[in-house]
Amino acid sequence: MSKVKYYYDSDTLSYRRIEQKKGRKFGIAALGVVGSFLAGFVLLLIYLNIPQLETPKEKTYRRELENMQLQYDLMNQRLKRNENILEEIADRDNNIYRLYFGANPIPDELRNAGFGGVNRYKSLEGFNNSEIIIESSKRIDKLTKQIVVQSKSLDEIASLAEKKEELLATIPAIQPIKNSDLKRMASGYGWRSDPFTKARKFHHGMDFSANTGTPVYASGNGVVTRADANSSGYGNHVRIDHGFNYVSLYAHLSRYNVEKGQKVKRGDVIGYVGSTGRSVAPHLHYEIFKDGERINPRNFYYGSLTPKEFAEMIKASNLINETLD
Repeated sequence: MSKVKYYYDSDTLSYRRIEQKKGRKFGIAALGVVGSFLAGFVLLLIYLNIPQLETPKEKTYRRELENMQLQYDLMNQRLKRNENILEEIADRDNNIYRLYFGANPIPDELRNAGFGGVNRYKSLEGFNNSEIIIESSKRIDKLTKQIVVQSKSLDEIASLAEKKEELLATIPAIQPIKNSDLKRMASGYGWRSDPFTKARKFHHGMDFSANTGTPVYASGNGVVTRADANSSGYGNHVRIDHGFNYVSLYAHLSRYNVEKGQKVKRGDVIGYVGSTGRSVAPHLHYEIFKDGERINPRNFYYGSLTPKEFAEMIKASNLINETLD
């Protein structure tokens, strides 16, 4: 109950009751409402401009977003690793496995082909993170398709292997000079500098620098078709027919250890390093023919080199240097 207030009336010499006006009461009430609104508005502005203030729900959402970002980054890393691994497998499949068994390499267009037709990702559109989700889905789908292509290729290779046990025994598969006898892998397959003219010339084989008299080994089973010096530039050289349209050539020998028509096995000594013919220093020039065409011999050493030695050989064979013949 509100207090009653009085004032002293000097005219009547008595106390009279103070009567409050209704308008004043309303004004006071309105002022209180406006004051409360302004105070709330000011507090809201202060709250919105202090970023470190978070409600429990906002903290929960932020943590969920941070966790989602972490999971997304980890998924991207795993995808990248798997993509790199599959790329290495595809490279070996084309340049080693399929080559060994006489199968045509799988074109990059087929390995990396996308998905045509309808929009496979329409259901993922319209969300805040649609772009990220769609991109990740595309990468996963592409990786899945590449795995299917690679799996079918390996099935084909397995089938060829069953039919070609003889090929595995005859195909050139070892380095013709032992690593322990090598001075260095002097030059690889590709464009190189000619030691006589200094001009760029395509080098169709690999040069192995070694001392004169170092043993040279047959890289696969086969029949010696030539052991002579009647081919320009090669000097004393040996050619072995391995069957399945594979032929290996060993040039600049100091002397032979085989003769035409002789059957040899992988690892047999067929001759010795020299510098006969068009040569500037003792070395072995080694070539491989497939279907009459000279191909890169570096993919045919899986039977004699460790992974580390193979990697070092690849690195050395890629050097743009001068050949020895």
